[in-house]
Amino acid sequence: MFDIDRTSRLVRAGVVVAATLAFGATANAQQKLPRTLVWTAYDVGSGGYSSAASIGHVMAQKEGVTLRVIPGGNDIARQSPLAAGRAHFGALGIATFLSQEGVMDFSAPEWGPQPMRILNLAWANFNTGAASCAGDAGVKMVSDMKGKRIAWVVGAPALNINMTAYLAGGGLTWDDVQKIEFPSWGAASRAVREGQADCWIASTNSGGVYELADSPRGYQPAHMPTPEEDPAAWKRLRTVAPYYEPNKATIGAKPVSEETPHMGGTYGYPIIAAYASQEADLAYHQTRMLVELNDEYKDAFPGNDGYALDRQRFAWVVPYHEGAVRYYKERGVWTAEHDAHNNKLLERQKVLAEAWDAALTERDEKKIPIKDYAALWVQHRTSALEKAGFDPYWREKFW
Repeated sequence: MFDIDRTSRLVRAGVVVAATLAFGATANAQQKLPRTLVWTAYDVGSGGYSSAASIGHVMAQKEGVTLRVIPGGNDIARQSPLAAGRAHFGALGIATFLSQEGVMDFSAPEWGPQPMRILNLAWANFNTGAASCAGDAGVKMVSDMKGKRIAWVVGAPALNINMTAYLAGGGLTWDDVQKIEFPSWGAASRAVREGQADCWIASTNSGGVYELADSPRGYQPAHMPTPEEDPAAWKRLRTVAPYYEPNKATIGAKPVSEETPHMGGTYGYPIIAAYASQEADLAYHQTRMLVELNDEYKDAFPGNDGYALDRQRFAWVVPYHEGAVRYYKERGVWTAEHDAHNNKLLERQKVLAEAWDAALTERDEKKIPIKDYAALWVQHRTSALEKAGFDPYWREKFW
């Protein structure tokens, strides 16, 4: 078992991933690629795992590169191999952003703000992280989740903050529902299908919702009202989850379709990400393969067309890796405005790292118990970000 406290500090210093990722394979001299690349993703059957598997099939055919995907049942399991240098990239979700910010499970002393970098996001016409419910649960709108059995996945802050946001959109909190804990996304998915829970977080195109749609219970993603119908609902949702964008999804398990779209929030998913210290040439070539092989794999899984070059949004909430930036500049799609936005995000990560070190110092000096550390960290985080001119998003501990 690796010492993640030491590892996360070294990763922030930029010395771990580049050193330890020499674990693998003989390099391809022309492309400077290992023969095997390692990604992490959610459980088998998740949208991220299925998407990664389809990409790996084409990488093997066209580039001679084997992709090994490590499944993880929650965000900590999915990100730990990246932090330890046992994986090159991750098909991650919004934990990419939450780990950058050092909130929820990433506020634990062994984690803290992580120097995350994006390569590519799948911006497609499905809804990422939807409040996905059984069709027989009587849930049509997010407000209908009141009193229902709602899944909370231990160690999965991305799933849990998404559900918290949808509850807020419906004017609800966790006190208004029956909160049921599960050890993994897959366990929550099975529980809804087998009648032990009513709703869990799943993208409209994930394998779990297709299985639910074909089960006796059926599938019904909980709708948000449109922003025009209820702007207050969207304000509540985005106060919890500032990364969500309103979207009418047409890709997903029935009943989601062109004729019956799902009104919800979305962000690009999977988020193909790495740590800042990942070798720039490797990040460049992984980005190149994602974009230039897209025609070969775009039809292999619903939503894979979202990796295409013209779908990318370069001014989001997490900075891009320098290797990816180099590729996008070569393609002529990365502008001076994108550079300025990326540099601000890099500055934000620096502020967060310094605030984290200050919080740890105060913890040690005052011998603050571990149960009180997250609240202390949020104070340092909020103060430092606001002083530097950044929006802290959350000014109090909300988890």
